[in-house]
This record gives sequence, C-alpha cells and structure tokens, in this order.
Amino acid sequence: MTDANLDWMVLANRKPKGKRPSYFADPQNEEIYSILLSLVGEVSVMRQRLDTVERLLDAKGTISRADIEAFVPAGNAAAERSDMIREYILRVMRGPMQALEALTENDPPIESICEELIQN
Repeated sequence: MTDANLDWMVLANRKPKGKRPSYFADPQNEEIYSILLSLVGEVSVMRQRLDTVERLLDAKGTISRADIEAFVPAGNAAAERSDMIREYILRVMRGPMQALEALTENDPPIESICEELIQN
C-alpha cells in the first residue's frame, strides 16, 4: 500500500489494543495528561518543521513545500535538533518529574532536622 492510499486521519485516530495505562486516580486528570502529551508532541513536530524552514532559508534564500518535505538534517543540524527537542520536553515535563521525585525521596531523619535547627 502506498502513502497515497493511506488515510492518515483514520490511522492517527485508531484505538490501541489493550487497557490504557492509568497514572492518576481522577479520570479527569488522566484526560488532561493525555491532552498535554498530545500537544507536546504536536508542538515538537512544529518546532522541527520551523527549524527545517529556517535552515533551508539560510541555505537557499527561498524554499518550496517539496524542499521542506525532503529535508533530512545531517551532522550538526541533526544533533542541534535533537538537543532542542530534548530540552523542550524536559522543560515541559519538569513539573511532573519533580512531583515524581518528591514521591520517591525519603524523609530526612529527625536528627538531621534537629541539628539544622540548632545550627541556625
């Protein structure tokens, strides 16, 4: 089957098999989390396309849609794009990551709290 024969909207909206993982007790939080991650993915793709447009304009001064679709970053461009997307995702996910870290941290022993209070 060729790309021309594929209905990308149908493929994008297919439901996965199996039970969906649950991260929160409240189903509304699950929906918000799902929406957030979908938006993060969309913005990530948009950032990559904008990076493509900028690089092509720098290189050629003018571009076509075909130029954008055919562009494949290589060398430093690929590494820079990878770093850009990684940093973006880390910024977006900083809050949830910190909340997760807080759940896994052990409470400090009472002795260290008392020593800190005495020193101050």
